[in-house]
Amino acid sequence: MRPAGHDPGRRSGQPVDHAPGGGSGSGKTLLAQQYAFANGRPDAPVVYLSTLTEPLSKITQFVQGLAFCDPDRIGTAVVFEDIGDVVINGGLGAGLERITEIITRAPCAMLVIDSVKALRVAAHDATEYARFLYELAGRLSALATCALWLAEYDEPELATSPEYAIADTTVVLSTQASGQRTNRALQVLKHRGSACLSGWHAYRITDRGLDAFPRLSDVSAVTERHGERTRVSSGIPALDKMLNDGYWPGSSTVVAGPSGCGKTVLGLHFAYRGAELGERCTFTTLEENRAQLGRAIRSLGWDPQNNDVALRCESPNDIYIDQWFYELLDFLEATGCRRLVVDSLTDLAAACEDQRRFTEFAHSLLSRCSQAGISTLLTLDVPDLFGQRQLTQQGFSRLSDNLVLLHYVRNGPKLDRAMTVLKSRANENLPETRRFVITGEGIEVGEPVKGF
Repeated sequence: MRPAGHDPGRRSGQPVDHAPGGGSGSGKTLLAQQYAFANGRPDAPVVYLSTLTEPLSKITQFVQGLAFCDPDRIGTAVVFEDIGDVVINGGLGAGLERITEIITRAPCAMLVIDSVKALRVAAHDATEYARFLYELAGRLSALATCALWLAEYDEPELATSPEYAIADTTVVLSTQASGQRTNRALQVLKHRGSACLSGWHAYRITDRGLDAFPRLSDVSAVTERHGERTRVSSGIPALDKMLNDGYWPGSSTVVAGPSGCGKTVLGLHFAYRGAELGERCTFTTLEENRAQLGRAIRSLGWDPQNNDVALRCESPNDIYIDQWFYELLDFLEATGCRRLVVDSLTDLAAACEDQRRFTEFAHSLLSRCSQAGISTLLTLDVPDLFGQRQLTQQGFSRLSDNLVLLHYVRNGPKLDRAMTVLKSRANENLPETRRFVITGEGIEVGEPVKGF
């Protein structure tokens, strides 16, 4: 369910020069090594050149601890060379001739230079360095050799560098502080002759390499799914009646309310009713761990081991929102899910500092689910106990097809729970407030509240 990527290799038989830039520790070397082992072959090896940043012995030592590295391919499919001494003793001219010798002695699928910016120290001035890069790019093009140049630049510096002007593709790797943790994001600044997805894209670094998550801004056109006219039950007969016989298939529902009002219980009704009808359902929560959720499910008379209801319990404290979305979308596709509950939007939004970007993600998720015929129910925390003046946080109420408000009403010295269907798109709903109670069998809806 991820958007189609773009080929980072050759276009129409022509070589492509890539220039990944970023600060120290952002993952440039790891990305280059991942490229090398993914593309190198004995008949067309990747040549990895170290310059003046790290000793070659250190590079080869650390790469062997990564999962994508096959030590038996080193020296055949991936060839490591060091040109640091050549450049120090003979200057950029000697370095250029040594590189030319390496890539002409045998077919070379890709040339990695780690780092190209470090070679500046061997240049007498900026003109000599720019001339070296221009000559190197020309020789690589003549030999149809794809090149990957690594450099330590911040974005303003990169924009005025000769590497940026010469390279066909420029990728910036960045680390961004977020509270007490650091997030990683990359951006494609330039991709000559091809379209690319703009903006920042999250990535993680593991022993398997760099795993990127393109931002979810692409939204496929949603068309009506013919043959699916049967309404989707909320799992609560009285609420179905208030919704004029339930939800439309593939629709999205936001259940908003303060803490303790029953949002999670209503979501469980939705999931377990789907299981009773033979549908595969997913309940994903960032509020409760598996033990807590299991106790809640059993107290309502359902089975947490039901094979038709997949329970996903995750902590909101250390998630990449992009990664979370992609893993969820892949899971829904793999399991053939028909109903999805997300508990809650509030926790997800807190994991994304850019609220506008989070709204884009939420819109993309709902659109993809609708296109796949997956009916969604999402909970949203609101602060007021006794009704809301507005429900427009991050635009969630506008994104949803249905909006159900749970709240409290005073009943003498007691507080009663109540629900109101505020919105049901393309549907005649019953806009009245009804009391409800939570029992050992779930939610039981009572009569309308008088004088409320």
